[in-house]
Amino acid sequence: MATAQRMVVIGGNAAGMSAASQARRLKGPGELEIIALERGGYTSYSACGIPYWAGGDVAAADDLIARTPEEHRERGIDLRLHTEVTELDPDGCRVRVRGGGDGDGGGGDDSGPGKWLGYDHLVIATGARPLRPGLPGIDAPGVHGVQTMDDGRSLLEALEETESARTGRRAVVVGAGYIGVEMAEALVRRGYRVTVLDRAEEPMTTLDPDMGRLVREAMVGMGIETVTEAAVTAVRTGEGGRVRAVATEDAEYEADLVVLGLGVRPETGLAREAGLPLGESGGLLTDLAMRVRGRENLWAGGDCVEVLDLVSGRDRHIALGTHANKHGQVIGTNIGGGYATFPGVVGTAVSKVCDLEIARTGLLESQARSAGLRFVTVTIESTSRAGYYPGAAPMHVKMLAEHRTGRLLGVQIVGREGAGKRVDVAAVALSASMTVEQMTSLDLGYAPPFSPLWDPVLVAARKATAAVRRAGAH
Repeated sequence: MATAQRMVVIGGNAAGMSAASQARRLKGPGELEIIALERGGYTSYSACGIPYWAGGDVAAADDLIARTPEEHRERGIDLRLHTEVTELDPDGCRVRVRGGGDGDGGGGDDSGPGKWLGYDHLVIATGARPLRPGLPGIDAPGVHGVQTMDDGRSLLEALEETESARTGRRAVVVGAGYIGVEMAEALVRRGYRVTVLDRAEEPMTTLDPDMGRLVREAMVGMGIETVTEAAVTAVRTGEGGRVRAVATEDAEYEADLVVLGLGVRPETGLAREAGLPLGESGGLLTDLAMRVRGRENLWAGGDCVEVLDLVSGRDRHIALGTHANKHGQVIGTNIGGGYATFPGVVGTAVSKVCDLEIARTGLLESQARSAGLRFVTVTIESTSRAGYYPGAAPMHVKMLAEHRTGRLLGVQIVGREGAGKRVDVAAVALSASMTVEQMTSLDLGYAPPFSPLWDPVLVAARKATAAVRRAGAH
């Protein structure tokens, strides 16, 4: 009787547990032993939901958990919590493991270098780490990140401690990306006076500056003080060492609470030490099957990898749970004896701050230039519904198209209710390598409660088509 192979997974969230679960569906315990190692105390949770938990839209932490450790174990996965991998040995097909000796399914203890654990297949799903600059006071009580469930719980406890003080509470959010603007909304809803600081020209650097300006203007209109081109230099502390203000080069902003939303970087320190291939952003490089390049039995997925951008043809790091779960499905299918590939992404993302919806897909102007592409841009203003229908709200759509060919390169949308998810039409068009002229013939749904006669995306496509023709005439 053949001995079961062993699959070891590092990381117990989206990519890792998706890979483990899919492999288990295809192969039973007699064929494949699956061991998942998670250094934290939670598995399969939505980190993207933490701002909505903080803001009160999500009632409890359990609502963010898709599958508990117990549920994974019931499905035949040896899940070990509070267990950290400290070293990879790809040539020896083993990892060094420390911790897990607390009754959570692990083995060993927290002292010493740890024990070696062998594998036939290793899945690296170590995620990403939040940026936390080494500034004075950055680790003071009252400064919070929002990357993990433990981060979220700590933040909720801090918010609840001050719940009785309904007025005068001040919060500073450092960083105006997705997490920053979402946390600004959460804090406004909690009754804080909120200041958002960002060193960029405009908030949301996932948009071009002209579209980011629309976001800033809307945030200011909501009562959120939004300061751009403001590099934070220190976190000031007061009585008991708690945070009292955030300093920039030009000013100081009072704060009872500080939230960091400075973005993330791939968590690939172990991979780097093991000599595995990394890209420009530090993410692991894989083939289409999500196998680490040059390594037959090493796989990687989620926020620790770089993936192919189908528009620019370059590798990019994009930390999104949608991608991570797909990576895991591909990895689990391949380890389980099937065949699957992950072809790449077009860079689609959507977010909101209060009632403002923000979306993008494809390339920004700077990214198109960096890829050596010539392009035209158009921006249109339309409405989410027929202009005469109650509730019609303005939206701006910006579109990039390749010079002469007219190939769609990117779309950005900023607007009110009904704006954000329109980006999905553009994402499909990008995936199909459509031209903007081809897009003008798309048969999209129409009724006055849902759209003007010409959907805003199609209005932008028509204008982009005309711009491409004018560019080709010169």
